[in-house]
Amino acid sequence: MQQRTIGTFTVSAIGLGCMNLSHAYGTPPSAEQGERVLLEAVQAGVTLFDTAALYGFGGNETLVGRVLKPHRNNLMLCSKGGLAGVTGDDGVVRRAIDGRPEALRRNLEDSLRRLQTDVIDLYYLHRWDKKVPVEDSVGALADFVRAGKIRAIGLSEVSAATIRKAHAVHPVTAVQTEYSLWTRNPEIAVLDACKELGITFVAFSPVARGFLCDAVPDVAAFDAKDIRKSMPRFDPANYAENLKLLPGYRELAREAGCTPAQLALAWLLHKRDDIVPIPGTTSVSHLRENLGAGDVRLSPDLLQRLEPHINQRTVHGNRYSLQSRGEVDTEEFPGD
Repeated sequence: MQQRTIGTFTVSAIGLGCMNLSHAYGTPPSAEQGERVLLEAVQAGVTLFDTAALYGFGGNETLVGRVLKPHRNNLMLCSKGGLAGVTGDDGVVRRAIDGRPEALRRNLEDSLRRLQTDVIDLYYLHRWDKKVPVEDSVGALADFVRAGKIRAIGLSEVSAATIRKAHAVHPVTAVQTEYSLWTRNPEIAVLDACKELGITFVAFSPVARGFLCDAVPDVAAFDAKDIRKSMPRFDPANYAENLKLLPGYRELAREAGCTPAQLALAWLLHKRDDIVPIPGTTSVSHLRENLGAGDVRLSPDLLQRLEPHINQRTVHGNRYSLQSRGEVDTEEFPGD
């Protein structure tokens, strides 16, 4: 498998986003199926695994920690804090953004315990808590580095300006944001900021939450807990328009000699060598398919036809709801 660098780490060019195994897209798979996916990834040469305190309200970290513990020394383990489950007075666990140093410390200790490790290789601020100066949150993460509890600092869903503020406090090793053919926001400023500062860009949802796999079922059939139900691009009216992009996209994949999912991932790998995509899946066969993207070679001519076909101008609907857009700090295109 191709290799790329994140700070001082050398990792597989395609990592595994573990969220799907416990969270987000309806009823998650069984623990046994999650274990099969994780172990197959290890066997296939994946060395970058990405989880978070939020995913399954700790359940994903528990799964990842248990399954990957025997392989820990050969992997780069990444998690996130600052966005986690909090139990209310009514006993219900709800997501909460909290970037205060004391909250981050609590998140980290919980993550270390669930992951069954003494140190997390890359620890992200999952969301910038806009009530707390980012310098204060990153200062806490810097303390964790000095204490030997994390090895590197990451940021998630932030703007170029916030990256620069954080980097001035402590070097940022990675920035993680949604990036795919149909979500180009990082191209506004974040990719350039990362290149300037020597920060690796980690692309989540690189296959557009299933759309670029050509595998999204009828949106009306989404499970009640599927987070895509609240995403404007999957609104029935917008989605009907977005489906019109798929025939041409399928043809480009056929021309490239790959599957639609592999085309999406290969596009990211061709963009720059400091981008690492982390597709997620609940299927061993889809995992193998995704990893095969590393062998796909795209001609300059095909790339010139692919990029205008699916981009922020041709896709209908914003990537997030109005509420979710208020929780992130990423730049937006005019008219978004």
